[in-house]
Amino acid sequence: MMPNYEVLALRYATTDPLRPRSENFLSGMDLHDGPMPLDYYIWVIRGGGRTFVVDTGFGADAAKERGRNLLHEPAAILADAGVDPATVADVILTHLHYDHAGSLDAFPAATFHLQDDEMRYATGRHMCHGCLSAPFNVRDVMEAVGLVHAGRVRFHDGTSELAPGITLHRVGGHSGGLQVVRVATERGPLVLASDAFHFTENRKRRAPFPLVFHVGEMMEGFLRCEALADGREDLLIPGHDPEVRQRWPAPDPAHPDILRLDLAPLS
Repeated sequence: MMPNYEVLALRYATTDPLRPRSENFLSGMDLHDGPMPLDYYIWVIRGGGRTFVVDTGFGADAAKERGRNLLHEPAAILADAGVDPATVADVILTHLHYDHAGSLDAFPAATFHLQDDEMRYATGRHMCHGCLSAPFNVRDVMEAVGLVHAGRVRFHDGTSELAPGITLHRVGGHSGGLQVVRVATERGPLVLASDAFHFTENRKRRAPFPLVFHVGEMMEGFLRCEALADGREDLLIPGHDPEVRQRWPAPDPAHPDILRLDLAPLS
């Protein structure tokens, strides 16, 4: 039988709470004034006797360089969730931007799952343009290349089944090879959209986030994610939206930044 997985969102960092809304949409959109901060997450999928980590976050050095508020070191919040990074066998990297692919050395036993297109993008000619290379940390990319040469990266081309009930889907848009993760849960096929849409509002309004490689692919990615979630809003998980903390339960009051996405939303 196909397992129904437990899925956790681990909030490990955030931006200044007064970050303006205008920074989260392409110019020309009809915007209202007001703050719209980002939260930063990594995700955990557990079930069928296996544990998968989705993205690896960033640490104190990157937080300082980027002016972000680090709430928890990724390895520490994983430990709070009952996950020992040193024993994780599979890490899914949705893409290689600094906030999704730092701390790779915290997973010494892992195979890393990445789209072919993302490695080509992060190491190819498009990185000659500052507006596209800016969200990458060169050290992280070089470490990922080292993992390739160590035989620890499994590349995927488009759609792949990683395990029964877990599939990877290339959508691109935000980066050259962004992938989303579809997970079988008791309440339906949950879609960890990562940066296919940072905020639910980006997707609902068809208003792209301004950090984008291919606008057309981002727009199509909105549709793809909706289809993967069978059209259900409660199964679509945005990549950086504080609404995740407001909508999904944190079962342990001692760890309010660890949320259960496989449970029904609170609202």
